[in-house]
Amino acid sequence: MEVTNAPNNWPKPPAAIPANMLADPPVGAKVVVAGLVLVRQRPGTAKGVIFLTLEDETGTCNVVVWRKIYEQYRRAVIAGRLLRVAGRMQREAGVTHIVAEHIEDVSYMLDDLLRTEPARAADQP
Repeated sequence: MEVTNAPNNWPKPPAAIPANMLADPPVGAKVVVAGLVLVRQRPGTAKGVIFLTLEDETGTCNVVVWRKIYEQYRRAVIAGRLLRVAGRMQREAGVTHIVAEHIEDVSYMLDDLLRTEPARAADQP
């Protein structure tokens, strides 16, 4: 897959690109997305492929997880509430996907949101 020439004005890894900027990187570009897991789909006809829908504050993005990647990051794919996914841009028939290469469960960050403000301040060095 060849990366096409396009303006280089999107957040580059390791920074996560917001969903509303996914039209900017060219097909094949390496990107990182992060978001809450809205949907996990594993259609019987997809030969082990899993489709994830992640949501951030700007919108949603679709992630394709091939069987080999799923086996490597199974726990994160199954149990993660908040995921960080590194992969490559893919566009087909007007639909944008991230083809996952690395998946990280960062759900622990959600627990921080539940803490009270004084508790956060006490944790600061």
